[in-house]
Amino acid sequence: MFEFFLKYPRSVYTQGQFALLGAWPKWVLALLIVAAGLGLALLIRSRRSEAAATVRGWHSWIIWGLQTLLAAILLVLLWQPAITIAELKPQQNIIALLVDDSRSMAITENGATREAQAVQALQNGVLDSLKRSFQTRLYRVDSAPARIESLKDLQPNATSTRLGDSLKQLSEETSDLPIGAVVLLSDGDDNAGGIDPDAISALRARHIPVHTVGLGRERAAHDVELDDAEVAPRALAESRIAVRIALHQRGYAGSSITLTVRDVSSGAGKVLASRAVKLEKEGTLQIAAAPLPGEENLANNTLTRLVNVSSDARRILYIEGEPRWEYKFIRQAEEDDRMVQIVSMDRTSQNKVYRQGISDPKELAEGFPSRAEDLFRYQGLIIGSVEAAYFTPNQQELIHEFVDRRGGGLLLLGGQFALADGGWNASKIVDLMPTTLPGQAATFHREADPRSGLTHTTAELAPAGVDNIITRLVDDSAANAAKWKKLPYLMDYEDPGTPKPGAEVLANMITPEGRKLPLLITQSFGRGRAAIMATGGSWRWQMSSPLGDTAHDLFWQQLLRWVVSDTPGRVVASIPAQVLLDNGAVKLTADVRDQQYNPAPDTKVEAHILGPSGISARVEMSPLPDNPGRFQGTWSAPKTGAYLTEVTAQRADANGKFQELGRDVLTFQRMDGVAENFHTEQNRELLERLAAQTGGQYWKPEELSKLAARIPYSEAGVTVRETRDLWNLPLVFLVLVLLRFSEWWLRRRWGIV
Repeated sequence: MFEFFLKYPRSVYTQGQFALLGAWPKWVLALLIVAAGLGLALLIRSRRSEAAATVRGWHSWIIWGLQTLLAAILLVLLWQPAITIAELKPQQNIIALLVDDSRSMAITENGATREAQAVQALQNGVLDSLKRSFQTRLYRVDSAPARIESLKDLQPNATSTRLGDSLKQLSEETSDLPIGAVVLLSDGDDNAGGIDPDAISALRARHIPVHTVGLGRERAAHDVELDDAEVAPRALAESRIAVRIALHQRGYAGSSITLTVRDVSSGAGKVLASRAVKLEKEGTLQIAAAPLPGEENLANNTLTRLVNVSSDARRILYIEGEPRWEYKFIRQAEEDDRMVQIVSMDRTSQNKVYRQGISDPKELAEGFPSRAEDLFRYQGLIIGSVEAAYFTPNQQELIHEFVDRRGGGLLLLGGQFALADGGWNASKIVDLMPTTLPGQAATFHREADPRSGLTHTTAELAPAGVDNIITRLVDDSAANAAKWKKLPYLMDYEDPGTPKPGAEVLANMITPEGRKLPLLITQSFGRGRAAIMATGGSWRWQMSSPLGDTAHDLFWQQLLRWVVSDTPGRVVASIPAQVLLDNGAVKLTADVRDQQYNPAPDTKVEAHILGPSGISARVEMSPLPDNPGRFQGTWSAPKTGAYLTEVTAQRADANGKFQELGRDVLTFQRMDGVAENFHTEQNRELLERLAAQTGGQYWKPEELSKLAARIPYSEAGVTVRETRDLWNLPLVFLVLVLLRFSEWWLRRRWGIV
């Protein structure tokens, strides 16, 4: 319909340039149009007195507008309007035909594979029509383009698709050839996550349009697919791990599916967790969704993630300002956890401190640390019922730096000398606290005698704490919330103030007066984290619970592990993804700090890699100039399997000898043949965006009969500038007739002869 009225394809108008070929200047045309409009206005005005009363107002101006528009169009036609466009010279340009031959193209739909549909679309006259005007080259495309002689050479069994890399490589390899256009037949299942901007820039630099042909259904009929599984890359041994799973379904709304997490590092596939999920409307962990009846693709029901498990014990410095039961029961809970060690200072009197858990007699002999290297040897810090004035301004600043710069965890407990009652609202660590403390004192309250019959303070989960790893006493969410409501009452509580915008309230408490106050609040700050547990009376959860109830110990073990689990060492190694799909390229990054945990740019950093079949490599990592203390290195894993990487940092001493500053270990795994099982629906959005960004067009297979007429209009390759007349367009004739007819019809309707 477009070409019927406008004579030429849409691309002529989008890529061409309008021109007036008449010999007279354009300003004469503009002057004549203005003169025609003024002349018609004067003519109509001179005859308004003779016209009927009904057309003396706005009706006359409509007639004037139609007449002026008609005159303007006729004048423009006298100036010979045309459009100039670059057109490929016949038989002097190459059209590159790229056919995706990855594994997803072997999916059968409507009785034929996607690749068979692509071949049929080309053989249905499209390829022959292109050959009549251009030279054609066939390529198969997966992770890289490869030229083929015939469509029979296509075999859809490649393990990955990297459309952006393939297009960029094609542009580079054909830089000395006149490529007029690229035609890409694909389902858009790009395993690299999208088209790299560099690939688009390379094509646009040569003005090469990419015409994309979308294959495959845009929406599966029956399928459940795991989109992602977010797992912390590091964990302490014997820790609970939170896994956030994202999935989507097609055709199973209202059904239930079972999600299972297995430990497959030993090969046994031990089930770690399992949960049934209702599908709504639209070591090494393996997350799997049980197959549903009639599901079309079962290969996208399983994801694998790596977790680096650390068995090094973490140490927490716990300072308590008074003897109390909470201190004793926290230490008892920690005794059953081999991964967490508490080193404590318990102030038994004003000038006497009892130390427990020390590694040597000199540790903490001079009291709370006053030097960074002494405090930073711990991974966590707990401050109980002790007033802020107990710490010197320098020590308060060290506590702040312990969280912010060192990346440690801080836990503040409620008590009669804690929080606002301890003057912490005027301390140097007030900004890292997860709440804004009350401005007044007397915020600490003790419970009445249980024999008095009065209401007591009880705990309940906040919405954010129902599935949080700290507060999860029972795996089932509903049962966990119910369990918290059944916990014995708290012996005391303290008003922690108002949670800050970035804080997360995991549990609340209901006071005897019916007030709901935050009980457990957490917040990230700098490189570390801070939390408030606004009570010193949770010990009753142990004393007043039935024999064998482990709720108290489990809660405190999980909270203590949260305090220390993410505390970094002096060297922290990382990679963007620990599972490499069909591509061994890996970028190693290391953050290096000195003894005071300041960035250490003047270090020698190396990565030592061990892989399957005896693979061994050493990668020297280079400093990033705009990020002091950060180093990067690249490497490529040549084979599938698991790789162990140890990153070491060394610094030269005063004598020029290198001393080790720190080290870190991480693992990653290369897996081939997995990515093509996911995102098998046609990615039309990617194909349309690629075509639009390069000046091409998105096509459906049944529309390809028009491709040969669209291809010639390109600025790539060897071109000639062509001129197309516009004065004889069918649309122009139709507009002239309609303008004249509209004026006649309005005159008849309004009684004008």
